[in-house]
Amino acid sequence: MLIGELAAKTGLTTKAIRFYEAQSLLQMPQRTAGGYRDYGEDALGRISFIRAGQAIGFTLGELREVIAFRDQGQAPCSHVAALLEQKAAEVEERIMELVQLRDTLQGLREQASHLDPAECPPTTVCHLIFPSRQRAKGIPSGQPPRQSVAQSQDKATIADDSGHQAPALPQAVSVPSTLGH
Repeated sequence: MLIGELAAKTGLTTKAIRFYEAQSLLQMPQRTAGGYRDYGEDALGRISFIRAGQAIGFTLGELREVIAFRDQGQAPCSHVAALLEQKAAEVEERIMELVQLRDTLQGLREQASHLDPAECPPTTVCHLIFPSRQRAKGIPSGQPPRQSVAQSQDKATIADDSGHQAPALPQAVSVPSTLGH
């Protein structure tokens, strides 16, 4: 089947199929006499496997490893079992972070119901999202973000991955670093 037919049957774009080929997730197909890609039925199974793996949190790199076992004639099941253990542990860690975030949000929501906006100093922007209030109330603040913060006597700066420095704002509610990744 030509790439357009494979795309239609799988719901992928032709660009995605070519990307999977470039990433060694799909084997390079045979070519027709006219030079067009000619995929076998096995490409449908491979794409279904890739999508199912992604649905349970496997990265394309991890899926490439699993596929490499199969392409070398080995059953990848023990490797997949190890990856599943790792993924389950990551999910448990994420659940704990989300529970901590939920507790933080519930505490802040409770505080919000008792605060007078007229007492909110402009220097804090909003006193609900300010670390000293959270610490005073015993609200967990989560993990610090993955940025480098340098403190000095009179100011704090924050450095991004490229090393550029900028003034750091007061750290507020710290969302667990793995959220959104």
